[in-house]
Amino acid sequence: MSFSDPLGDMLTRIRNSLLRGKSKCITPASKLRGRVLNVLADEGYIRGYSEVEKDGFASFEIDLKYFEGSPVIREITRVSKPGRRVYSSVKSLPQIRNGLGIAILSTPSGVMSDHAARENNVGGEVLCKVS
Repeated sequence: MSFSDPLGDMLTRIRNSLLRGKSKCITPASKLRGRVLNVLADEGYIRGYSEVEKDGFASFEIDLKYFEGSPVIREITRVSKPGRRVYSSVKSLPQIRNGLGIAILSTPSGVMSDHAARENNVGGEVLCKVS
């Protein structure tokens, strides 16, 4: 099964699982998805993830995080899409909810949050926003 936007598919699976109150979510594995999940885990938006074998293909099983019954991720949206790439310099990095949310960027130094990109003084492609 091929997707035109694999990262957007993963974000939609997470969003749908949170709306249904699920504790876990399964998505096909890829390097970019794994790196984005690393950032989400480091920033505390998910409990973690593990790689599992499902139907002969590698998949990620994502442990979603809740606080007092409500999801920790209130909003997760794709910014840069296959039809319209969005790039940002370090000076014009977006602030999500006045610093309470994060933007995940793909930079020459790897995939990182906007806070880490400011510390490393690098810009890049804005993949998604999480709050």
